[in-house]
Formats: sequence, C-alpha cells, structure tokens
Amino acid sequence: MVGPKGIASALWPRTGSRASITLLVRRSSPLTTSLPTRCWRAAYSSDAAASPSTATTSPKTVEINGKKYTTDSWFNVSSTVLALTSRKLHLQKDHPVAITRKIIESVFPAPTYKYYNEFDPVVSTHENFDSLGFPPDHPGRARSDTYYINKDTLLRTHTSAHEAELFRARASGGYLLSADVYRRDEVDRSHYPVFHQVEGARVWDRTKVPGGNIAAAVRADLDRLPTHNMKVEDPNPPFHAERNPLQAPHHSPDEAAAIAAHLKRSLELMVNEIFSRAKAAVAASKPTEETQETEPLRVRWVEAYFPFTSPSWELEVFYQGDWLEVLGCGVTKQELHINAGSLSQLGWTFGIGLERIAMLLFQIPDIRLFWSRDERFLAQFRGVEDNLQKLRPFVPFSRHPACYKDVSFWLGGVSAAGGGKGGAVDWHGNDLMEVVRDVAGDCVEDVRLVDEFMHPKTGRRSMCYRINYRSLERTLTNGETNEMHERVMKGLVERLGVEIR
Repeated sequence: MVGPKGIASALWPRTGSRASITLLVRRSSPLTTSLPTRCWRAAYSSDAAASPSTATTSPKTVEINGKKYTTDSWFNVSSTVLALTSRKLHLQKDHPVAITRKIIESVFPAPTYKYYNEFDPVVSTHENFDSLGFPPDHPGRARSDTYYINKDTLLRTHTSAHEAELFRARASGGYLLSADVYRRDEVDRSHYPVFHQVEGARVWDRTKVPGGNIAAAVRADLDRLPTHNMKVEDPNPPFHAERNPLQAPHHSPDEAAAIAAHLKRSLELMVNEIFSRAKAAVAASKPTEETQETEPLRVRWVEAYFPFTSPSWELEVFYQGDWLEVLGCGVTKQELHINAGSLSQLGWTFGIGLERIAMLLFQIPDIRLFWSRDERFLAQFRGVEDNLQKLRPFVPFSRHPACYKDVSFWLGGVSAAGGGKGGAVDWHGNDLMEVVRDVAGDCVEDVRLVDEFMHPKTGRRSMCYRINYRSLERTLTNGETNEMHERVMKGLVERLGVEIR
C-alpha cells in the first residue's frame, strides 16, 4: 500500500501543473500587476492563447447532458471527455469525491451558506473568462488548454465561471459551489481531464448591517464560529502595503482585518475537520497497534498573490512530516462584486480541489481510480457518506505490472493550439496527451517527454515520449499493449501530422 506520506509527496505543487491548487500563471490581468500570478482558479500550461486550427474536424452538433450545441472550428472535445460529462462524481453517493464534498459542506452550515452542486458544465467564454477579468491573450483561453464546443461556448475550466451569477443573485450570506471542471493536461497519476473543485464565498452587505458597520458585523459573526485546538502559525499582519495590500479604495483597514480573521478561522475549521478524520481513519484501520498520543494539527498561513483577491493567502498543513499546501483564498476583489452589480457587498472567497483532498483523506494513490466502476474500489466506501465513522483508508485490491513503450517522431503538423505552419511553432504536448487518452483511456498511467533535439542541418525537431501502460484493474497482455501503442502512433500521425521515426 502506498502510505500517506508517499501520496502527499506525489501531490506536491509543480510549476505549470494543476497538482497544486494554487499555481503559477505568468500572465497579467486587468486586476493584477505584471508580477507572476499564483492563482487557484486559473492554472494553465500554455505559453499563449492562440487562434483555432483549421485542421480540426468536428461534428455539426454535440449533445451534453440532454442539451444540443452547435460546433464550429473551435471544437476540440474528444468523445472520451464528452462521455465523462454525465458522471458527476461529486454527486455519486458514497463516492470518495462526494464524501469529501459532504465533509467540507458540514463546516459551512445552512442557512448562512447555500450549496450549489448541479450547475451545468457548459458555460460561455464570457462566464469563464471575461466576467473574471481574463485578458484576451490569457493562456487559459488557448485551445491547447481548454475544451471548446464553439468559439463562444466551452466546458468550464473552474467553478468561478458561476461566481458573477451567484454574487448577483444575493441568495444567501455565503455559498459553496461544487462542480466538475475540465482542462486539457498531461497524463500522470495526479492529472485527469476532468476533476472537481469546491469554491466557497462569504459576503456581507453594507446596506444590511447595523449602521453600515461591516467590521463590527464580521467580528460578531467571527465570535459565533467554533474554536479548535490546532497550532496556527500566522506571523504576518492581516495586510501589507507592498506584499499583500488591502483594497484601499474599497475597504478600510478594520474591515480588511475583520474579513481576514473570519476567513482564516472558517478555513482552519474546515482543514481541522478533514485532517482529523484522516488521522482517525488511519488509527481505526490499525486496531491492533498501540494508540499513541499525537500532537495537535499544525497549520500555517502564507502570504500569496491572486488576481481575484487581496490580501491573499495559502493555507499549509504539516502532514506526515511535510508542509502540504491545500488551498488558496483571500478578500474578494471588489471589482468582481461591482461587475456583478453588487456594489454594496464585500467578503472572502477560497478554492480547493476535491480529488487532491480525497487522495489524502482516503490514501488513494492514483487519480484514475476515482473514475473506476470496479466494485473492489467502490465497495470500500459504501455507507461512509451516512456514517463518517466508517471512513477508512483505501486498500489496493491488486498490483499490475507496468509496460513502458517509447514513441519517437519528427514534428510536422498543426497543433490544436493553432498558429502558423511548422511543427516547432505549433506543437503542444497536451495534443499528444489527448491522442493517448482517446486511444488507451485509463490504461495509461503516465506519459513523459524523455528526449528531444533539433537536427543541426534541417532544423527539424524530434521528440520522444515514454508511455507507461498499466491498468488499475487487471494485467494487460503484451498483445493488448502492442495494439494500443500501434493505435496511438497511428493517431499521432493522422491527427497531429507527425512522422514516426
């Protein structure tokens, strides 16, 4: 069994990857400076947004959850991904993702918080990007990173696509939104084209609190929150003029400090609930071992920078001997409330990935397992949603050997990222990942670039990727693996125009 420390290590943040909740985005936005941006809602790997490729063919219409959509040249959603849009793991009873969602929701009770779990994954580009201040050339808009149905419609890349709608509705003092989100990405044990996020927000309205005194109203709500016994490291002030500024035109220092305190206590309570249950589950799975006294959980607040909040923080938990980053948060940028027509509202927001937390909570070593229909996986979580005392770490039901195969090729086609002619310009690794996923599905554990070079005379670019074929549910035969690899190579030639070496 892979232990929790091994899982935690596999989930450490990696630049340019969504393994972290908060990741580097090296592009500015109308709400930011030109500094590198760490953003829990918009982590993308492309270098630039690009126009669509005319080489991509698509059906005239596609149906997603009972609704038909007209496609155009921007369409780049594979049948593999389309088939996943109906799964909604966060709503599947006794599924680890759904159980994790329920645990998080339990810390943010109704009626103060309203839960939204059934928003459709198809949104407009305005909802996904423009309403949040993404500039036209932001890398997240690229077809290499985002699944488009047509130029104006896509599969949401983050739960924040619904933020303006919820701020505008003013239906409650806060909300938790859980949903499936979609991104074209690499293939490995911590990445999947579909994953799940929870976004939370708490708002106060100047027109609805006594005397318009937001700071007093927030502190009164803070006093009503439970306490905990975690050790909290928070050495920095609630805001800093240069490192972590308050929004001076909109918030007073007292308001910013009060909102920050409420935010931090709320998220500390959530993290305490999650990791306390993780520790209890491990202890319950080893009843014959002597119970030892353990230190209280340790957490620390780290100043951060996000384009949607200011001041901003990341919350890290000391778990299995390492500091593990678990979420990003901050005081909501007032521009977002203003753009939603809610000028008198202010508050905080946070974002967290459900798979990331579920992998820690249940000690699940491979993200592909969440999509398994194997009873040996699903049966381990039956009854947990109704009785969290039954929560136990995942027990691997088999170990199957890996089979590595390399594919080497010269570039020469047009990528889904678009752009000019020539492989050196057009190539994007996510296009190869899509071909591999479409052909081999969950029978591939990871895909890695192992070699590349430029021919000194012709200037042609050669690349070599290593594909690790391994099923989580059965042993693949040599014949099956060879057949899949042949189809992968054929797909690369037909769809990306490469020349196999």
